[in-house]
Amino acid sequence: MVIYWSNEDERFIVEVPELPGCMADGTTHEEAIRNAQRVIEEWIETDKELGRDIPEPRGKLAYA
Repeated sequence: MVIYWSNEDERFIVEVPELPGCMADGTTHEEAIRNAQRVIEEWIETDKELGRDIPEPRGKLAYA
């Protein structure tokens, strides 16, 4: 998950790069993560119902 503050939306935004189009938001960091977890589950459930392949996790990103 990539989490950042959006001044435009005045909310924390969570993007899930491994799941195209999978995003969530929240007024707090914790709320945004909770919402993202729910959206990830829904994203995976929908892809399974549509018979699509679920991407394999890529692992941790390294930052310098």
